[in-house]
Amino acid sequence: MAVGSPNRPLRVAVIGAGPSGFYAAAHLLKNPHVEVDLFDRLPTPYGLVRGGVAPDHQKIKSVVRQYDKTAQDPRFRFFGNVELGRHLSVDDLRQYYHLICYTTGAQTDRGLDIPGEHLAGSHSATAFVAWYNGHPDFRDLSFDLSRERVAVVGVGNVAVDVARILCRTPDELARTDIADYALEALRHSQVREVVMLGRRGPAQAAFTNPEVKELGEMEDADAFTLREEVTLDPLSQADLAAAPDRTIERKLEILQEMAVHRAQSRSKKLIIRFLVSPTELLGDAHGNVRAIRLEKNELYRDDRGGLRPRPTGQIEELPVGLVFRSVGYLGVPLPGVPFNARAGLINNADGRVVDPETGRPVPGEYTAGWIKRGPSGVIGTNKACAVDTVDRMMEDAARSEHLHPGHPSAAEAEAFVRGRQPDVFTYPDWLKLDALEMAAGEAVGRPRVKFTRIDAMVAAALR
Repeated sequence: MAVGSPNRPLRVAVIGAGPSGFYAAAHLLKNPHVEVDLFDRLPTPYGLVRGGVAPDHQKIKSVVRQYDKTAQDPRFRFFGNVELGRHLSVDDLRQYYHLICYTTGAQTDRGLDIPGEHLAGSHSATAFVAWYNGHPDFRDLSFDLSRERVAVVGVGNVAVDVARILCRTPDELARTDIADYALEALRHSQVREVVMLGRRGPAQAAFTNPEVKELGEMEDADAFTLREEVTLDPLSQADLAAAPDRTIERKLEILQEMAVHRAQSRSKKLIIRFLVSPTELLGDAHGNVRAIRLEKNELYRDDRGGLRPRPTGQIEELPVGLVFRSVGYLGVPLPGVPFNARAGLINNADGRVVDPETGRPVPGEYTAGWIKRGPSGVIGTNKACAVDTVDRMMEDAARSEHLHPGHPSAAEAEAFVRGRQPDVFTYPDWLKLDALEMAAGEAVGRPRVKFTRIDAMVAAALR
């Protein structure tokens, strides 16, 4: 009897319970003879929707309703608090599943590769975002919010989130699901000025229009740009004239409106800079960041016709006491899975994991999401990416190009997982935790109050 039939379902393990994992599971389950086990090293599902989306963007988080519908399918199971490389190996998975799909995202950040980057007070935006969102791995970090001026290197949506959270009032933040300890720390913040720094011009800024527009709508922070930096350079003008783009035109309008001279009326100030690159972080006698050295850029056209920044030799020094770098994410290798360290991706071709030595697909193994293609797009972008990978998986399965596990039943897989990790977290466990968080939030007028320690999550689920 063929795999993928009523009495012999196709068993799939998906590793990583973020958006890509749920989108992959949803598309797999469209076939009535497929069963999906979704694993995550944290007890909580949803990945960056829980740990990365800004707490003041509750509407974006409503996407989890789609994921919850997937989780209600009786052919779906969630195994949280189970880590590949610690509780299970790839060889283990091959004994229980016909197909494996890795959807672990991009979990770390790119560095600036400049002198002084590792001074005290220099941090990744990734760590700060995870900290204020209550990620268990980052909840015990500390950030010196006694400094009055902060630099955020980067002009993508993550950089905007960091700048906005630093500029929000405690009352604004108290209406969100920001972690309790982060809310308390930000109540006492002495930050009064945040400077975002972009290497290229305003037309090339990666943030979306709604994100940058929101910076002008905060309760007690004024957002400014410098007129000379948001005036379009000739090369960008030529590109826009040749290929008009209303989205870019609107972005420029928003940024140029921020350059209109006006007095600061609020207690905090946000400045968005363009055409500047950090070249060095300068420290004080105690090893703390005291300034960031910037070099002015100009744009030039490269061999492929794209616009890139190059230094002009004009240097400025900006006094700052805290720096957050937000210049891109990188994937983290998974034990036993081929990895392209330079690209920060699982080695793959159209979602099929590829052995770098032979150049051939690894039987039964696939990848989707940021760990497949890199950190690009928004949450919804991962849906098409996951669907594409799942289509490859089902094509291969139809040709019997899958693994041949010795223990292909759901019961055997669960017994094995529980034998390796007794504190496994199921989806019903998560629903119980979710209800507790929301009840705690309702009591204080917030969307939820998060559990931020794994042992507390497990204890709460067992109550």
